[in-house]
Amino acid sequence: MLQLHEYIRKTLLGIIDFFYPWFRRILPLQTFRYAACGGFNTVLDISLFFISVHYIFINGPVHLAFIAFKPHIAAFLLGFSVTFPIGFYLSRYVVFQETSVSKREQLSKYFMVVLGCLLLNYGFLKLFIEVFHWYPTPAKIVTTFFVILFSYYSQKNFTFKPAVIEVVEIEN
Repeated sequence: MLQLHEYIRKTLLGIIDFFYPWFRRILPLQTFRYAACGGFNTVLDISLFFISVHYIFINGPVHLAFIAFKPHIAAFLLGFSVTFPIGFYLSRYVVFQETSVSKREQLSKYFMVVLGCLLLNYGFLKLFIEVFHWYPTPAKIVTTFFVILFSYYSQKNFTFKPAVIEVVEIEN
């Protein structure tokens, strides 16, 4: 009997790969899988952000014991707490399967890249909302575009980089 995560992985790959033939000419399979998984996680993140800003954190700043967050920052952190583990799972088991790095090492690398994404999200949201006075949801969408570019290249070339096999020629 397959483990639950193996069943989920195979189901997701089946669904994603079903649509790949329509995109085969313009995208490699791994890039398509990244776009599909990232697209899902991005829609989830923006949806959580929208719901949080407009329905959960509507009474002004969110006060914790020693810090207060503006509603758009609290909404961003709520979305992050949900999409971080989902994004790691999708990246490890659906998109970048050929890696030989241990899950623990990947998680720490993934976390470092995600910290970069957190800083970019925070900075762009502060800039777009508090300096440029944009509405929160469009600001989140534009911010997401920049963060996706950074994340894809970082994940591909750092977190889930395939092991390099060195070929040594032997002289006779």
